[in-house]
Amino acid sequence: MALFKTETAAGEGARNLPRHIAIILDGNGRWAKRRGLPRTAGHAAGAETFRRIATYCKDIGIDYLTVYAFSTENWKRPREEVEAIMGLLAKYLREAVDTMERDHIRLKILGDPSILPESLRGLISETADISTHYEGFQANVCLNYGGRDEIVRAALRFAEDYKAGRADTLTEESFSGYMFSAGIPDPDLIIRPGGEMRLSNFLMWESAYSELIFTDVLWPDFTSADIDAAIAEYNRRDRRFGGIKK
Repeated sequence: MALFKTETAAGEGARNLPRHIAIILDGNGRWAKRRGLPRTAGHAAGAETFRRIATYCKDIGIDYLTVYAFSTENWKRPREEVEAIMGLLAKYLREAVDTMERDHIRLKILGDPSILPESLRGLISETADISTHYEGFQANVCLNYGGRDEIVRAALRFAEDYKAGRADTLTEESFSGYMFSAGIPDPDLIIRPGGEMRLSNFLMWESAYSELIFTDVLWPDFTSADIDAAIAEYNRRDRRFGGIKK
């Protein structure tokens, strides 16, 4: 059951836009199954949805969009499906290389790229280099990413720095600097299409005070109207961060 109204935020007058929206891309396989198509067709449709939603977020003034594209657990899926996903990611990154400079878009991959195909790692490096030349909208793609894995890696990196004398006192702020998401503000709003109501190991550290919205809409069917509806619901939330509003 959807947990927010499907009204749009457009035309409501002044609205408080979240600076950072994060989305769990869920429902590709079910979308394909309902149409009698292979799961790979669902992933292809989902990739096109990401392109449209990223463009829309940029156009309405969102600073950061983070999407959960491939988790550390997704390697358990059939080899054919994994290969298809990697192929789609490579296709998207090749297209991104051609358009990032024109559109002044930054792209960052969050996760461990070490076990990804070499060609994909090369594209990740190329997009990272291009991103250093611009400011403005940034899309973050979580690839071979797990929230718990991110925290463990951050703890190990801090331990190495502490042992070498490069770090001293550990605080929440300094620990955040060891995360894949270092330098990126925490998401204000996390959206999960597809009907499931859990985070599935997504941004476990960064989501402490994120507003969570779940919807039954499958990711390939997700539209700008769904983003508007989520933003409208976000504006109805009372964000106190543990305090009391006067």
